[in-house]
Amino acid sequence: MENNAQEQPVETQEDLQKKLYFMNEQLQLMVQDLPIKYQQRFPNELLCGLSECLLDNTVFGIVEHLMDIQHYTEKQLFRKRLRVINDQAVKKKALKDSSLPDEVKTVKQQVMNYQYKKKLRKCDKEIIKILDMKMMLSARTCAMNAVFILFLFALSVSSVFSIAVMSVDLGTEWMKVAIVSPGVPMEIALNGESKRKTPVAVAFRNNERTFGEDALGVGVRFPSLCYTYFMDLLGKDINNPAVKLFQQRFPYYNIVPDPVRNTVLFKHDNETFFSPEELVAMVLSKAREFAVESARQPIKDAVLTVPGYFNQAERKALIAAAEIAGLKVLQLMNDYTASALNYGIFRRKDFNETAQYVMLYDMGAHSTNAIIVSYQMVKTKDKGFVETNPQLSVIGVGYDRTLGGLEMQLRLRDFLGKKFNALKKTDKNVFENARAMAKLFKEAGRLKLILSANQEYYAQIEGLLDEIDFKLLVKRDEFENLCRDLFDRVKNPVERALQNAQLSMDVISQVILVGAGTRVPAVQEKLAAAVNLELSKNLNTDEAAVLGAAYKAADLSTGFKVKKFVTKDAVLFPILVKFERSESEKGSKQVSRTLFNHMNPYPQKKILTFNKHQNDFEFHVQYGELDSLFPTHEIEAIGPKIIHKIKLNGVSEVIKKHKNNKVEPKGIKAHFSLDESGILTMTTVEYHVEKTLSAEELAAQENDKQSTFSKLSSTISKLFQAAEDELKEKDPEIKTSSSDPITEEDLKTDKAKPVSEESEFESKVNETENTFNKTEANDKKNNTSKEDVDSKPKIILLKEPIESQVHILTVPELSGDQLNESINKIKALNDYDEKKTRREGALNALESAVIDTRNKIEDNDFVSFAKADEANKIDTKSREIADWLEEEGYSAEADVLESKLDELKKIMQPVQYRYKQFLERPDALQALDRSLNSTSFFLTSMKNFTEQLNATTTDPKYTLYTTVEIETLEKLVNDTLTWREVSIKHQEKLKKSDEPFLSLSSISEKIISLDREVAYLANKSKTWRPPPTAGKNKESEKKNRKGKKKDGKGEVEEASSEEAKDASEEIVKEESVAEETLTSDGDRTDHIEL
Repeated sequence: MENNAQEQPVETQEDLQKKLYFMNEQLQLMVQDLPIKYQQRFPNELLCGLSECLLDNTVFGIVEHLMDIQHYTEKQLFRKRLRVINDQAVKKKALKDSSLPDEVKTVKQQVMNYQYKKKLRKCDKEIIKILDMKMMLSARTCAMNAVFILFLFALSVSSVFSIAVMSVDLGTEWMKVAIVSPGVPMEIALNGESKRKTPVAVAFRNNERTFGEDALGVGVRFPSLCYTYFMDLLGKDINNPAVKLFQQRFPYYNIVPDPVRNTVLFKHDNETFFSPEELVAMVLSKAREFAVESARQPIKDAVLTVPGYFNQAERKALIAAAEIAGLKVLQLMNDYTASALNYGIFRRKDFNETAQYVMLYDMGAHSTNAIIVSYQMVKTKDKGFVETNPQLSVIGVGYDRTLGGLEMQLRLRDFLGKKFNALKKTDKNVFENARAMAKLFKEAGRLKLILSANQEYYAQIEGLLDEIDFKLLVKRDEFENLCRDLFDRVKNPVERALQNAQLSMDVISQVILVGAGTRVPAVQEKLAAAVNLELSKNLNTDEAAVLGAAYKAADLSTGFKVKKFVTKDAVLFPILVKFERSESEKGSKQVSRTLFNHMNPYPQKKILTFNKHQNDFEFHVQYGELDSLFPTHEIEAIGPKIIHKIKLNGVSEVIKKHKNNKVEPKGIKAHFSLDESGILTMTTVEYHVEKTLSAEELAAQENDKQSTFSKLSSTISKLFQAAEDELKEKDPEIKTSSSDPITEEDLKTDKAKPVSEESEFESKVNETENTFNKTEANDKKNNTSKEDVDSKPKIILLKEPIESQVHILTVPELSGDQLNESINKIKALNDYDEKKTRREGALNALESAVIDTRNKIEDNDFVSFAKADEANKIDTKSREIADWLEEEGYSAEADVLESKLDELKKIMQPVQYRYKQFLERPDALQALDRSLNSTSFFLTSMKNFTEQLNATTTDPKYTLYTTVEIETLEKLVNDTLTWREVSIKHQEKLKKSDEPFLSLSSISEKIISLDREVAYLANKSKTWRPPPTAGKNKESEKKNRKGKKKDGKGEVEEASSEEAKDASEEIVKEESVAEETLTSDGDRTDHIEL
């Protein structure tokens, strides 16, 4: 492998030109998404040059250096901000533990909070300023290397879209939704009923669409109108055994074949049909609503869980459903892998280089899985750095597609139906009545849950059939006898998983239960006997998968940085390629080549080479040998064995084009990729030849590259030089470069100066620039040496694309017109629901407003606040709207309802204002009294402290509060008291229907004025220092005489390090004395509007 990496030949100019055209086209599409004023800055010449740089791979080293600078700077900035937060916590604790009066503590706490917010805002401004400077310097560095455009695209895209992501665990019976948003860790998004999981059910009745529990309520009365358990119908044609089983279990659904795709369609009425993809899209849309409501921001990116046994058609159908719902699928994740990831992320410290093997047993509503996962620490290489991260690898999988809680519930339903028929209370057969069977099915589900914790329980159904009630005592033994054959199948997935992993139970450290079906006691008993280990129940059986998928969504999103946890899933169904040998070859015509074998890890890529084919040919991509891996009924559920038929055209023409003496053919290479979602794609088909180039031809190619790069550098330098000039005009303090020469004295002086955060940052930027300059100089030097030394011919690899036609031989994908039709159908339903919700909200608001207005107009206390004409208008308008509601209101649109509500609010507003002023005025006056009392107390403390201070010293520099400040505060208190008395007397003379003279806003303004003045005066205590005592004066004079020295020009004061330390301790002591001396609070800088 190393030799092959070192001997990679250079591509021809023709190949580079094709890639250049493609890259340029993509960049033009990106520029079109920018605002028009920015589009003009990126001419086509600039984009062509940037494409050339991207193809040369010279960009990524520059970006790496810039990211290092960014991480370094951000660390320094946020440390500074963290210190402010920590200081605030220390101050709050000190104030809480102090012995100050409660009133003083309250005022001091208010001032402290204000100052903390002010410091934090100041710190944030500094951070923004330094970040702006960093971006400017980065832009200048990138201007010489054609990278700044990448930053522009990144910023423009990230500012448009939200960074919150979601995950959906879409099961057969239940759906769970989780979100990850800024400031919020992984959490479950609650539904409208504040529950953590929602039934997967959609119902339509009377032009109303309902979901979840509401849909199930409709399904009990009208079973054919509520669609459930349709997840397993995705990607299956009408003849699939799984479809036949669904029809057998739920015979009241009218299922018809799709005339185009031959897939399943639910016939709702004569004009309405729903495909499984559309029903799943409705559920996903509802899941997105839950996520958006929880995150309070738009969400588009999601990770969806799927059963591990979903084949290619089923996975593509789920992605199509997500596209219909407007979701961007970051990844389809196998549900058992998501559960294993959720188990591993909280136990990172328990893993080491030695693999630990864990088995997860998941029994859901429809199927059962047993997987074996290995956890260990592995070394991974990311962005050129080798890191050690935990990794989970799926090494063994066993599943049973029809073993789950649904089959148990159906058997219990049929058992209850037989018991009811045995009572012979009616001539009708309960199995022939769809509504009665739906009631039995619902009761069987409740009974199954209760019998998991109780030995016996009564099943009760009111009006089961012909208004006949049904009640029956059911014991757990009877339930277990009904499902005995199901419980015997519990061990099968375990055995298959061990067989696939080629391990024994001796190396399995834990068996962890996942899924609601594992709560059944008989299931746990059979499983414990099969594994001979104690079953672990330390994982949330319902939410493990959705939380693991949420972690993966945050990892895949560009907006979050999470601790890396490598996941390696396993291929369940082997995939191979079958083709016919070429005419020149001997032997069998059919040849098979395995692409991805059973239990191979993915994602991964494979290349298949056809060496002998000279003409057009075709090959099949299909599932491999399945008979030895799965039982017959599981193989039949997979569907058609052949996935794709691929036909290659123009092979002979391509081969003839490159046929000469200097070319050696290397065959036709088909590139296949199995991505993170488990979906197989053929990316490209190319014909490879090796060609020998002379030294002259190589030199001509190098000259063309240098010419393109020179034009690019010149264009971008001019572009960003103009940007720098604009920046200098806006902020003259920002300097992008230094034009003054550096002398030796400057260097000597710099050595003695301490390095600040900014200078370190600038030095790192300069170091990066020097690195770029050296690299450029070395490149020129190497180019010169190559021209002199490299005179030998070289072998390069030529790649010629070959036209390919892919025919899907499994279930056709939902695409083209059908996909657009489904998108429009779901959009119309969503718009209708939104419109209906808005109308219902407006109607409820108007009804409540009319009732509230009628109650108030009949209340004499409220009417006393209205003038005579106002009361008559309110009474007339409310009666008019009430009559209108009875006649036309319940069929009116939302706009009309909202306009009526506005009319009623407008006529009620003056009276409502007076009524509110009257009710809340006493509380406001009490708040004013409290403010006056605290201000008066503070004023008294000021006077007493000033008198004590004047008796101690007459030096004006030690004055804390001046006479003017004391008199100003005293005048403010007296004026406020006078205003209060006058205003109250004036207000008492007014009627209730008159406009209030003493308003709440005026009272609030007086309170703010008092608080503002007190805060200003209290802040002076922070910078004030008390006068020194007599003993301290003598000691200070002695130290000053000791520290003075003669130097010929005059006296120079010097202090030793110990004396400086003593002085700083003295300042701290004085500061604490000042804080203890003041009886009020202490710190606001200036007059502030609260």
